[in-house]
Amino acid sequence: MSVDVKQVSMEGVQIGFRNFSGVEGQYNKAGDRNFVVFLDKETADKMSADGWNVKYPKDRDDIDPEEDERNPYLPVSVGFGAYPPKIVLINGGKATKLDEESVDMLDWAEIKDVDLIVRPYNWTVNGQSGVKAYLKAIYVTINEDEFAEKYGI
Repeated sequence: MSVDVKQVSMEGVQIGFRNFSGVEGQYNKAGDRNFVVFLDKETADKMSADGWNVKYPKDRDDIDPEEDERNPYLPVSVGFGAYPPKIVLINGGKATKLDEESVDMLDWAEIKDVDLIVRPYNWTVNGQSGVKAYLKAIYVTINEDEFAEKYGI
């Protein structure tokens, strides 16, 4: 059974676990470019109900559930195959498009604001199904350092 899931636009979100370069690590196969978008509980519950692969923090004994400030998140894949994403870096009001060769700079950028669009990919494997998020477009505004304006960078 396939659910008709539409793309989702999000403004002013926080992203984390950035691996735009696709570096192999404990939780990542070499070449897999990805990151997560942190969601508020209401958005997470709605997207989860629609079939998106939303992850919720596991309960921990050392954190009171009422005081737990960890947010649910949506893993997002970044693919440059058939549908490459539009990736724009905004610095000092100047927009620069990034490509597969330059996108890795986002792994270490000091990010101020993020707007993005994810597109769904409906999958079914061994009777299980869900919706995987792929990046369609992202606009990343970075913090300028104190000398950027002075030197026009």
